[in-house]
Amino acid sequence: QEQLVATGGAVVQPGGSLRLSCAASGFDLNIYNIGWFREAPGKEREGVSRLTTSAETFYAESVKGRFSVSRDNIKGTVYLEMNDLKVEDTAVYYCTAGIYRDDDFTWALYDYWGQGTQVTVSS
Repeated sequence: QEQLVATGGAVVQPGGSLRLSCAASGFDLNIYNIGWFREAPGKEREGVSRLTTSAETFYAESVKGRFSVSRDNIKGTVYLEMNDLKVEDTAVYYCTAGIYRDDDFTWALYDYWGQGTQVTVSS
């Protein structure tokens, strides 16, 4: 069964750090473009970061300089390193994988969507 699983969400204090992981089963994540999205209560889904198969990275303005996306080709896992977390980063974070390159954080363009992992930033 083909599945994408995001893990690593937790409760963290403002200024703290977290690393989210995204792993696939049933298919090779290394050949897919990756998108990270988040959804906070009462807000629209927001694109956070993109990682292409050619290792290009893109970030939303709200996370630029604080978040970093990377891929471990040996493990077939993608990571979202989040530093200096703010209360407004609180959301469910989703990883997505798609064959086609996404140039504009387009959720529907992806082929696989993880189940989401909760990140709560609170003092």
